[in-house]
Amino acid sequence: MKKIILSIIAVIGLLFSISSIMYKAVAADFISIGTGGPTGVYFVVGNSVCRMVHKEAAEGRKSGRKHGLRCAAPSTGGSNYNIGQIKAGELQFGVAQSDWQYHAYNGTSKWKGKQYKKLRAVFSVHPEPFQLIAGKSSGIKSWDDLKGKVVNIGNPGSGQRGTMEVLMKAKGTSVSDFKQATELTSSEQVGALCDGKVDAIAYTVGVPNGAIGQAIDGCGAHFVNLNSKTEKKLVNDNPFYAFANIPAGTFYKSQKSDAVTFGVMASFVSSSDVSDGVVYEVVRAVFENLDDFKKLHPAFKNLDPKNMIKNGLSAPLHNGAKKYYKEKGWM
Repeated sequence: MKKIILSIIAVIGLLFSISSIMYKAVAADFISIGTGGPTGVYFVVGNSVCRMVHKEAAEGRKSGRKHGLRCAAPSTGGSNYNIGQIKAGELQFGVAQSDWQYHAYNGTSKWKGKQYKKLRAVFSVHPEPFQLIAGKSSGIKSWDDLKGKVVNIGNPGSGQRGTMEVLMKAKGTSVSDFKQATELTSSEQVGALCDGKVDAIAYTVGVPNGAIGQAIDGCGAHFVNLNSKTEKKLVNDNPFYAFANIPAGTFYKSQKSDAVTFGVMASFVSSSDVSDGVVYEVVRAVFENLDDFKKLHPAFKNLDPKNMIKNGLSAPLHNGAKKYYKEKGWM
């Protein structure tokens, strides 16, 4: 009887050990990608990457990559939040504006005193103009008209909030100049604009965007041009900024005139703590299926690998990404 009990204990112990090993293996193979609001292009980027990773997986099929990776891309607070969570080890990858990639790696702006030298670039995605949109009856035609109005400056941690604060500082504008400064997320702000609860919103996002389309075509909102001496100085002084033009009637039917603004690049980032093998497989999954990837959003239409591995990348490339790019002869 004693031998039987000992045998049972031994078997239970063995099963426990096996299950622990299996759990660790599964946990090690699960990757999370930080994105942005559910209506924004960041959310599409993250989930499109996951889609390519799962497409490449051999599990359950006769062919494919036996990388064992499983991927999720939840909605998050945006650029700075994603980088912060990568630093904390809670995310393995994230989508971030090229300017916040620069600031986090160099310890400048909001990242002063919190420099993250382990941040690594993986590839860039689409251009992201910073868009200032005013409500139909707001009377806002220029930046100066924001004074005394209800303006959504974006939720803390988002890229649009960061860029809005940079522009406010450059313009000499403070929160007290507005009637009210709201902190709505990207998924909340268009509804508030169309309902007349806010007079203007700021959004750093790829073009076209469904939420912006809802504001322009759905409730008569309009773009406010951002091409003064202030914006020109920002572009001249910062390599991660560039001017962008949103042509009238091309993406939004109700847009009656071209909109001129400045912006950044959306970039896909990780950490040097994430293994070269994992990053290599994620990069390979995207670029080996780039034609399929490009079909998942209009903002991806003009993606070019040669630009994706250099434009907007202000942190060092991850070694896992480098390995793939060198294999392809791109580096």
